[in-house]
Amino acid sequence: MKTNVGGIDKVLRIIIGLVLIGLAASGVVGAWGWIGIVPLLTGVFGICPAYSLLGLNTCPLKKTS
Repeated sequence: MKTNVGGIDKVLRIIIGLVLIGLAASGVVGAWGWIGIVPLLTGVFGICPAYSLLGLNTCPLKKTS
């Protein structure tokens, strides 16, 4: 698969994922907090299947010379 998650999007996904997982692990939110695994993994790997389905791409284009 081609990378389709770029810079700021990656950072936000990782932060949100870690926060949700932390809240779920500490018992502040219910089991739904474990859904934070999804944004965490899409941020770490830079690939979002939903973006592919919707035709979105937040990765900057590579310049060719």
